[in-house]
Amino acid sequence: MSASQPAAVRMAVFLHGLSLRDVPHDVQQLARLHLADAIGVGLAASSVPAHRAFLAKLLAQFPAPGKAAVLGMGISAPATVAALANGASMHSLEYDDTHMGSIVHGSSVIVPPVLAVAQELDLGLPEVVRLTVAGWELLVRVGQAAAGAFQRRGFQVTSVGGAVVAAMLAAAARGAPADIVARAGGIAGSQASGIFEFLSDGSNVKALHPGWAAHAGLWAAGLAMAGMTGPLTVLEGKHGIYAAYADDQAAGDRLAAGLDSLGAAWVLRDAAFKLYPCCHYIHPYLEAANQLRGEAQALGRRIESAHCRVAHGAGLVIAQPWERKQAPRDTNDAKYSLPYCVAMALLDQPIDVTAMTTGPLSEPALRLAARIGVSDWPDSGFPERFGAELSVTLDDATVLAARVEQVLGSAERPAAVQQVRDKFLRNAGLATPQPQALWQALLDGDVLPPAANEAGAAEAAIR
Repeated sequence: MSASQPAAVRMAVFLHGLSLRDVPHDVQQLARLHLADAIGVGLAASSVPAHRAFLAKLLAQFPAPGKAAVLGMGISAPATVAALANGASMHSLEYDDTHMGSIVHGSSVIVPPVLAVAQELDLGLPEVVRLTVAGWELLVRVGQAAAGAFQRRGFQVTSVGGAVVAAMLAAAARGAPADIVARAGGIAGSQASGIFEFLSDGSNVKALHPGWAAHAGLWAAGLAMAGMTGPLTVLEGKHGIYAAYADDQAAGDRLAAGLDSLGAAWVLRDAAFKLYPCCHYIHPYLEAANQLRGEAQALGRRIESAHCRVAHGAGLVIAQPWERKQAPRDTNDAKYSLPYCVAMALLDQPIDVTAMTTGPLSEPALRLAARIGVSDWPDSGFPERFGAELSVTLDDATVLAARVEQVLGSAERPAAVQQVRDKFLRNAGLATPQPQALWQALLDGDVLPPAANEAGAAEAAIR
């Protein structure tokens, strides 16, 4: 694999040649954990009334039968439709995993096309694990080459870069040779999308970003296998992904350097699990808020106000404009509101799937959010670190402060397997009566169950 070859070719050669025997055991187990986590989140989303209604109406438009399961809905659909629905479900709760340095939501764009093709072709779980590992290794490097640049320009790298990687995964899973896998990635570049304008009015279309990338990837794979060609310089070319979506012509060289470490450095080890269903940038502030709430309670005092220092890159999503963030319109808007979520934590209110998807917003949290201030944090280390600086003022004018250097669930502060399991059981338990059996199948199994869909959501999740 020559460094002078186009990035898509090098990525396709790696994907085509990777054997599960070459993947360290701990990386294989991490892939299974991330696979299970994504499926659990997707099942939880299917239990949310508004999202379930959306899925039902979406699926009604595509009545053709298929072999790929739609998580939690007890039905199967064509692979392209299932990937669209499952990607949207996995991302809709803002509960899906992240690689911080690349700002990539990996599983929500990798797992849907891989599962859909595996179900379509009756592939085994080891092949799903292999493709999941490969997808993470490629997508993270795509994001790392222009870390933060997509977001600064108003695009989500998960959807833009994700379409290219999803196409390669789908083509490889269907047995295409490496040259066709690379061409599939090139085709997907013309289908890439995902803008951040949803932040202007709280629209929930962000959930579509990885689902559409997965959907587009499957179509791109089919088009490539039918003979269509796409540019091999889809990423680094003069009019490629980096130039168009990140305004970064140098990113191609950084990607080329990153691809040199494929098979030697396993970036999946750096991926982070999310422990709250809200924007990942908010999570370290929740840790800090929980700490300060405990300190205030120990002093017997009430928290009157608070102040957050926020990295500019994170602030684009969770802190701007601040007045809007202090008064989110609904629960979807609240997922990206730093002051509202911090206020909930300071008031010891649960930040769980129910609180962040249904019912009215908390009036006490809204009142406290109005008394939370913000300032810039230029040396935060973002995006390699998701940290927090938070202070609170008590009713006797005492000021307490807390700092979190790196969020819990990251590589530096990894989530315990038990924490991931507990999260899965809570999430999957919202849609299936046997979440423990599903967990064991995903963590220890080798065979995907057959495509018959009579047994319900638990079996559907891994078909």
